[in-house]
Amino acid sequence: MYTAKQRQQEAQKVTLVGSLLDAVLGVTKIFVGLFSHSHALIADGVHSLSDLATDFMVVLILRVSHQEPDEDHPWGHARFETAGTVMLGALLIAVAGAMAYNSVGLIFSGESLLIPEWPTLVVAALSIVSKEWIYRYTLAAGKRLKSDLIIANAWHSRSDAFSSIVVLIGIAGAMLGWTWLDALTAVLVALLIAKIGWDLTWKSIKELVDTALPEPQVRELEQAVQDVDGVISVHSLKTRLMGGQSLLEMHIQVESHLSASEGHYIGDTAVRILKTRFDDIGDVIFHIDTYNDDQRLYCDTLPLRAEVEEALRAALTELHPQLKWEKLALYYIKARIELELNFDSAELARCGLGGNEVQQALREKLQPYYWYASLSLWLTPSNA
Repeated sequence: MYTAKQRQQEAQKVTLVGSLLDAVLGVTKIFVGLFSHSHALIADGVHSLSDLATDFMVVLILRVSHQEPDEDHPWGHARFETAGTVMLGALLIAVAGAMAYNSVGLIFSGESLLIPEWPTLVVAALSIVSKEWIYRYTLAAGKRLKSDLIIANAWHSRSDAFSSIVVLIGIAGAMLGWTWLDALTAVLVALLIAKIGWDLTWKSIKELVDTALPEPQVRELEQAVQDVDGVISVHSLKTRLMGGQSLLEMHIQVESHLSASEGHYIGDTAVRILKTRFDDIGDVIFHIDTYNDDQRLYCDTLPLRAEVEEALRAALTELHPQLKWEKLALYYIKARIELELNFDSAELARCGLGGNEVQQALREKLQPYYWYASLSLWLTPSNA
């Protein structure tokens, strides 16, 4: 598990290593291409240098996306990483389109080009090996950090390796007289690069519009919460992704007579288990229910505590003007309210009343109220 700062530092390290390699390869390809008569190698060098721009874009986006939440972005800045992935995916598609366009143009141009010399083959081969290494290095880091942006940049590096393969085949074909082979292979590689760019872009777009996690993963998360002791059911579970982390919102139903603190602790326990079992869980918002509110088993017009207390005081005043309860618990269950009252036994004795007498009288006086379900009376020993 990485902290946000460690994740940012690791991602920047990977990106800067790739930037250095792109700079060296770009300059070398252009230099050797100019002096060894390979237009393809020159173009490949320009492609490598263009990767520098995307590398700088990645570093900039990573700096923004790992900033702490602020007033304007209370959920954090992780979506900047997702937006950056969309841009990189679109750039892959654009690069693929440019490669395909140029290659098709060469097929029908009929131009006669100078035959490349052997140093171009060596540089193209070195480029393939170098870019494949940086692709694997960056991809492993992206998966380890769960960063689609780093993964997108890895595939961008591999697109450079693919173009170097095209250059290698094209140069070899040109040396053997098969000049058309360069352009045809470039078109096929461009289609593959476009496919990679589309997959990355579409995945990030789905994240930006809050698409839910896959159904099997949602069911696994739901079952993990359901297995927590004290949880009756899990409903209204909503999921989404943000910057490689899963964000969850859910309603957790517990037994109706639990205290608010116990119900909330059950919810906290569920969150702790989720974050222990699944390492991609980010924020979890839960609502504790004492009923399944998806089924609307409640009444929108039930009174709050003040109105219930007013009815109770009126009933008690008729029994004895000085009679007061110690504690009142309200349970809103199936469109009615169940009441639990605690009285000091000595207080009742001073008023000349017994527990059963008070309980029966209150039940009769509260019966006409539409919200009344039941009343239980408990006596506590006197502190005197």
